Amino acid sequence: MRIEKLKQTFEIDTVLVHFPLHPETPAEGRPLAELYAGRNVDPEAMYLRMKGLMDAEGLPYGRRTHTYNSRLAQELGKWADTQRGGGALHDALYKAYFVDARNIGDAEILVDVAQSVGLSAEHARQVLSERRFKEPVDADWAKSRQWGVTGVPTFVAARYGVVGAQPYEVLEQLVDKAGARRRR
Repeated sequence: MRIEKLKQTFEIDTVLVHFPLHPETPAEGRPLAELYAGRNVDPEAMYLRMKGLMDAEGLPYGRRTHTYNSRLAQELGKWADTQRGGGALHDALYKAYFVDARNIGDAEILVDVAQSVGLSAEHARQVLSERRFKEPVDADWAKSRQWGVTGVPTFVAARYGVVGAQPYEVLEQLVDKAGARRRR
């Protein structure tokens, strides 16, 4: 929503660069309680904060009990970006993970999500089994490390960046600072 509004206001292109958030997470996932253990994190407070942020953006947000490894989903997303209409996969993956609490580390679930947005199940399965987009995601992870990304989302424009779910005004200031031209 905020990004779409920025694109309407400024002459900008957006590029999704993937980040290795908890890459050690096993394929079957990991309970959130285990992830937060010893980190002085209140899971309920974190959920309520995120729910409030998503509500403000008009985005659905469900309750999850687990976190899942997003590596295969990132590889599938890179492939989808090369397919006609593939951009819809990103929203479908968001919904699968953050609303429906599905395991986006499971290849068959990913194939199902791809098919739900009109992408070929057969091609999606091949992309995942052959790891066709492993190198492009590796390159994204390297770029994320080079840029010093420590969390998601991170927004970068020129040499400037902000981390976290930011209000629209902060993103507008970021692209202004980067010298983006306003649309007339």
